Amino acid sequence: MNPKSITESPSLYDNLESMSTLEILENINREDQKVAHAVQKIIPKIQALITKLEPRFKNGGRLIYVGAGTSGRLGILDASEIPPTYGMDNNRVIGIIAGGDKAIRKGIEFAEDDIKQAAIDLQNLSINNTDTLVGIAASGTTPYVISAVNYAKKCGALTGCITNNRNTPLAETAEYPIEIFVGPEFVTGSTRMKSGTSQKLVLNMISTALMIKIGRVKGNKMVNMQLSNNKLVKRGIRFLQEELDVSEEIAADLLKKYGSVKEAILNHPSFNQ
Repeated sequence: MNPKSITESPSLYDNLESMSTLEILENINREDQKVAHAVQKIIPKIQALITKLEPRFKNGGRLIYVGAGTSGRLGILDASEIPPTYGMDNNRVIGIIAGGDKAIRKGIEFAEDDIKQAAIDLQNLSINNTDTLVGIAASGTTPYVISAVNYAKKCGALTGCITNNRNTPLAETAEYPIEIFVGPEFVTGSTRMKSGTSQKLVLNMISTALMIKIGRVKGNKMVNMQLSNNKLVKRGIRFLQEELDVSEEIAADLLKKYGSVKEAILNHPSFNQ
């Protein structure tokens, strides 16, 4: 183990198997409470990345997350939620995981060590100088992710990263590193816990702030969401009632006519008054 590695440092707790269920839960929660404070400390780093990302994305560039294992799955999760939540095309925010789609559900042996595959995966996307790539790796040493960042830089893409260790090769490679120091995991080395939670928080912040800045939110509402089930249709009707001060019946008719909350608002007479 690298003695400087935070993510591989021994847990602050020992004899976990001797703890009661209540003690286990309370101690996990005690550690989890440290995560939000760690993220708070690096908000300026997140801001710096978004500031550079926003104009590129507005001009048609893509946001691409690359990771292995838990980190890769978290990137895919964030990317997959952008189309239904904000009505974006599926190819604007993309998640790539070492080992391909099979690795989403099952660990693929040595996939994270395959540096050649990273370039191939990005070539298949035709990554270019309008895109932004964010490498995600708790350790900051994952070869697949570092290779992806290096390849993206050669293609002129903007690069950032999310990691949970200090002075890592990944942070040195990325132009806009985001380093979140959450401390040792409750179960030593289990980075799906605090490290993974911190990554999820930062990914939420990046994508949500980006969607707000490019106009996919009005007020505090997801006016571009896909109306793909009854719950979301009802939410859209409620949004229109609140925004336009109309009855439920009128809101439902508007939503049916225009197919989206945003279009219904833009085409309503009160919007242009």
